[in-house]
Amino acid sequence: ALLFPLSTMEGKARVILFSFIFLSFSAAFAKPLEYQTLALGSLPKPQTLTWSEQSETLTVPEETTQSESETTLTVQLHHLDALSLNATPESLFNLRLQRDAVRVKSLTAAMATVSRNASHVRGNGDFSGSVISGLSQGSGEYFTRLGIGTPPKYAYMVLDTGSDVVWIQCSPCQKCYTQTDPVFDPTKSTSFAGVTCGSPLCLRLDSRGCRQRKCLYQVSYGDGSFTIGELATETLTFRRTRVNNVALGCGHDNEGLFIGAAGLLSLGRGKLSFPSQTGRRFGRKFSYCLVDRSSSSKPSSVVFGESAVTRTAVFTPLLTNPKFDTFYYVGLTGISVGGVRVRGITASLFKLDPAGNGGVIIDSGTSVTRLARPAYIALRDAFRSGASELKRAPDFSLFDTCFDLSGKTQVKVPTVVLHFVGAEVSLPASNYLIPVDSNGNFCFAFAGTTSGLSIIGNIQQQGFRVVYDLASSRIGFAARGCA
Repeated sequence: ALLFPLSTMEGKARVILFSFIFLSFSAAFAKPLEYQTLALGSLPKPQTLTWSEQSETLTVPEETTQSESETTLTVQLHHLDALSLNATPESLFNLRLQRDAVRVKSLTAAMATVSRNASHVRGNGDFSGSVISGLSQGSGEYFTRLGIGTPPKYAYMVLDTGSDVVWIQCSPCQKCYTQTDPVFDPTKSTSFAGVTCGSPLCLRLDSRGCRQRKCLYQVSYGDGSFTIGELATETLTFRRTRVNNVALGCGHDNEGLFIGAAGLLSLGRGKLSFPSQTGRRFGRKFSYCLVDRSSSSKPSSVVFGESAVTRTAVFTPLLTNPKFDTFYYVGLTGISVGGVRVRGITASLFKLDPAGNGGVIIDSGTSVTRLARPAYIALRDAFRSGASELKRAPDFSLFDTCFDLSGKTQVKVPTVVLHFVGAEVSLPASNYLIPVDSNGNFCFAFAGTTSGLSIIGNIQQQGFRVVYDLASSRIGFAARGCA
């Protein structure tokens, strides 16, 4: 009578033993997470400006400025922090995060106005309606120095992939903000030419007006800042390369939270952006490389023309938002942490719908990558799990995953790979675990968003040459592309 229960118990024991052996065997052969080394640095100090064109009275030999036929143009970039004198690294970083919040809010506001059409100007020339097409305090983190007019007057211009209208402050000022160089005076330039109301250039503006047959423009920003003035064509000089007949806004009334630069060189996809206007000459191709600001090596740069496309880049197709033509949309299909795809992060979380909602954009002016909240939570949890050996630190600003790495010179962190359609982009550790103070605290440099719009920011782009090949409708990423 006892034999039957014993055999049942033996059977159960065998099953348990077999299960234990199987699980042990599986664990032994389970793929270990992939890690990479992060060399720990501190918050970067602002770089000093090194332009040769610092002087407003600069004279360049005549023959070197007359080149109008080059099909490649290279421009040096600096981070906005370089315009801040006597600021501490901590204060600069906090200002950067404040600008970042404004930037994201502005991008989101721009998307919210997609369904509202721009109004044209009524009889008296006053503007009605508001087209949010550029940004102000969050208008981009990188700027260059270029010559405006003939003879060229040098000034700082912010470069921004999220804007479509090139503009500068012009005298006479109805209201101008403080900039580091004298305000441009169009009466002293022989190449400045106004645009008439009915011209094709004027008709390309989203928000336009007309006064005494002059075409007027208006660019409004998500935080209430704006620039208003006349549309004109002018010559821009980039070191020794002249680009003639660039349509730009000559702003006489510029109000809001603008930063020290004289204006904005727009790099968006719209009809009046700099790449669109110069498409015939530069082949509708440009790329930039944003150097980690803590490195004192080669400066950041932007290249226009055939040389912008690098052979080592991996490419993903550009997607188009039918309702909004400014931003550069790409297809993000997933993210891996430690070499393992994060469950719960799927392409459906980043889908751009027919109404123009959702999607993922590549943006030069946003610092911290924002992901749709469910994707961010899954990514964050996977990273926390892989970095469980690191000592946690309190949250900092928008970051909720921080570590106390004080006293260390390097640590191992799980790898992070962004999976785009047709392209895998493996991030260096310094592109996602960044110093936030001078006390050894580092944070995971991603954040969640409930707006629906996900944004790949410039911290994640550092060290890559990001290629905007509009002629082939694709975006490329070349690792270690700044050399």
